[in-house]
Amino acid sequence: MTYVVTENCIKCKYMDCVEVCPVDCFYEGENMLVIHPDECIDCGVCEPECPAEAIVPDSDESAAAWQDINKDYAEKWPNITAKGPTPPDADEWKDKPNKKELLSANPGSNA
Repeated sequence: MTYVVTENCIKCKYMDCVEVCPVDCFYEGENMLVIHPDECIDCGVCEPECPAEAIVPDSDESAAAWQDINKDYAEKWPNITAKGPTPPDADEWKDKPNKKELLSANPGSNA
């Protein structure tokens, strides 16, 4: 089992999870982070650190739609090992549903 970043991360990208990850398995997109499933060791320390509750175990019902997205973008985006700046409007986006169409395929710039 691994952990998966879901749509709650889109446009929030708090990055608290990156600070606690012991294996640096987070990858950064322009407006979302993803977890590389082959690198995640299932320690679970990232899950409670996410203010947007965007990280779930892959056994969670909500993870299914995001597993391939995490794997695909982890292969394309840069690895991130330190917390970068939180978007200024992150709190405004935190609890908004249906953000999938806002996902940017562009890589992040903080790595």
